[in-house]
Amino acid sequence: VPRPLYLTSANGEVLARCSTEPGTDRLFRAADLINADGQPLVTLSRFKSPTPLPERVATTDLFDVVARKAQAAGLTFYMFGADEAENAAAVARVRGRYPDLKIVGHSHGYFRGEALRAKVDEINALAPNYLWVSLGVPYEQAFVEEFSPHLLNVGVIKTSGGLFNFL
Repeated sequence: VPRPLYLTSANGEVLARCSTEPGTDRLFRAADLINADGQPLVTLSRFKSPTPLPERVATTDLFDVVARKAQAAGLTFYMFGADEAENAAAVARVRGRYPDLKIVGHSHGYFRGEALRAKVDEINALAPNYLWVSLGVPYEQAFVEEFSPHLLNVGVIKTSGGLFNFL
């Protein structure tokens, strides 16, 4: 089934959860790329892997790199997740930092049932290049599993944990 590129991140908590929660493990293994969002994973990889990780890739750092490049290239963002106030504050902060970045839409993540399906249809119609999903582990990964086949106009879905709160 075609779907957008799915990027997520793992840290020590995620590894622990994947080792004890088969459903969470399956959701992470479905990702196209898993970033090491924590220095302990990088350090451990030096001892356990023939190809150690070169560095950690924190979502909070990655967001700024992608936003700068997206702004320069005219690519678009949609920011989905957190509660209404936190989402609005994060979007306002991003617009202040990157005034020419095209944020085609944003929304809190507290939808269920038909309202959630309608929001997914709205996001797909807006066709963002990057969809940032900030719902927490494993809810954001479950969102990707369920809805990425309905988001065929989206380029990349990046799960974001507490990014919006950080922003």
